Amino acid sequence: MTQDAPRSTASTPTSPGEPVVDTDDRAARREFDTPSGRVVGRVDGAVVRVLGVPYAEAERFEPPRPVAPWSSPLLAFDRAPASPQVASPGLDALIEGAAAGMVDDEHCQRLSITLPADLLADERVPVMVWIHGGSYVSGAGDLRVYDPRALVAEQRVIVVTVTYRLGMLGFFGVGDEVPANLGLLDQLAAVRWVHDTIEAFGGDSSRITLFGQSAGGDAIAHLMISEGARGLFARAIVQSAPLGIVRGRSRMVKAMTEAVGTPRKDAPLDELLAGQSVAERAAKRFGLRGGMAFGLQYGRAPLPAESAAADAWREVAPEIDLLIGATADETAVFAEFSPLLQRLFGLPVVGRAIRRLMIDATTKAVYHRAGRAFAERHRAAGGRVSTFEFTWEPEGTAFGAAHITELPLLLGGREAWAHTRLIGTTDWDDVDRRGRKVRQVWADFARTGTVAADATAGLADTLVVRRP
Repeated sequence: MTQDAPRSTASTPTSPGEPVVDTDDRAARREFDTPSGRVVGRVDGAVVRVLGVPYAEAERFEPPRPVAPWSSPLLAFDRAPASPQVASPGLDALIEGAAAGMVDDEHCQRLSITLPADLLADERVPVMVWIHGGSYVSGAGDLRVYDPRALVAEQRVIVVTVTYRLGMLGFFGVGDEVPANLGLLDQLAAVRWVHDTIEAFGGDSSRITLFGQSAGGDAIAHLMISEGARGLFARAIVQSAPLGIVRGRSRMVKAMTEAVGTPRKDAPLDELLAGQSVAERAAKRFGLRGGMAFGLQYGRAPLPAESAAADAWREVAPEIDLLIGATADETAVFAEFSPLLQRLFGLPVVGRAIRRLMIDATTKAVYHRAGRAFAERHRAAGGRVSTFEFTWEPEGTAFGAAHITELPLLLGGREAWAHTRLIGTTDWDDVDRRGRKVRQVWADFARTGTVAADATAGLADTLVVRRP
């Protein structure tokens, strides 16, 4: 069964990837024949943008299902809509304008593909699939700060950015009526779509690397052991995943569900989002875990029981190359938005020492120790693994080498990042100089599954990589 594409084109069909000039739009286009139907993207300088392609569809509180093939060409010119979400004042203050121009839609299961504009017809390049972070409650794959243009143009890779359901719509879960892990199932559906389809865009389906930061890194770690994921990707880059707080969450989840009850499938969206705030308040008494109230639930599809997770990671270790790490001062950025902590840190004489101790302790508890243990288990089980730490401290900020600090070195570019608090007064040319080298390390890992001994030459004050 086929369906009409959301938009159609009047251009004359040509061979996949060949430029097309439309009678109504003189901008160069590219057409790609996929198992789902013909897709039309735009040439944007050195790259081709294929935006907002549906990889699945789902009604509220239902698992994703494959999209029926479309019969007319799909004009993939618009960014994927974000999942509806509660505004994040802290994030908005840190990364001003990150969500500018974004719209939201519950039917957000879409991905965007950016590829080099000069790929040859028979060329196949590595594929990097970006899973965004945001504590499972905020963000979107097509935010300006995640623009992969530089990574694609410099490193000759294809980057796919994925948008998925968040918060109450994707990561709540109350019995069978509101299944848990719907956002993770969306991600799994997206990775499956990429594996089955990316050859049509010049991608090498045997060299698919998932990379993601924060909750996105955590999701990738769990996609490694998700039912139905084996063989879909060969490599994983796990950035700043809060692995120290993802286990032992059952009591907190119970408190959240008791506070909210079972959301109605036909409830107004505003009512659902209000319930999210109720759930987050119920989670606050659970310490560091409550800092990321929404998340994955073990023992619910597609994840194994919590007691079986370690063995599942050992089983897949030989099949997946891993690059995992964090920033040096992860939690400094969160402390910035706590009035209580800011008063404490501002105490005369002892305030600075208290700040250092708290940031060190919480960074190690949430990120560093669990990340190292994850890497060690992967290596002991026969997997190939490298670890990293970002040490770069942008000038003119109070954050140091904090959570999110590495993202301007990978994605986004000058327009997205140059005027944010995260960058401070750092000259963008300096950011780009560091970024070019970091992007090469990430892309080389996607190509080879390892990091060369001299890969971080000149990055001593930015990135430290430890090879096997």
